[in-house]
Amino acid sequence: MSLAHLLQQQQQENKEIVEAVLADGSNPEAEYTIEHHFSAAKFDALEKAAVELFKLGFEVNDAEELELEDGKVIYCFDAIAYHKLEVPLLDKACEELLNLAVKFKVDYDGWGTYFIDENGEEYREDEEEPENQFH
Repeated sequence: MSLAHLLQQQQQENKEIVEAVLADGSNPEAEYTIEHHFSAAKFDALEKAAVELFKLGFEVNDAEELELEDGKVIYCFDAIAYHKLEVPLLDKACEELLNLAVKFKVDYDGWGTYFIDENGEEYREDEEEPENQFH
């Protein structure tokens, strides 16, 4: 799939996620935790991408090893940003992150965030896999 097609798909997903979060009553004025998901079969490639993302100002989680159903192992981490939940901001970030993923031969697996109430409280039921995380 071409980079242009991936970007077009991601932009559509950005719009859908933002609409869903706000339709559920999440605070449109809040600053959100945006977790951009990356993965790769090779740890070295993922590590290089993580270093670059850190240089770009993202908070980068430690990489985790994940065994897939077919027994293969991949490595993954999140690059975290904090900003308003606005489609143009997300589109710009996703374009930059998809280009970075291509450069380092890793996968960009989209992003997720959490519900924020009218008082600015972020809801995370389970730190491992939040039920109310939007992807």
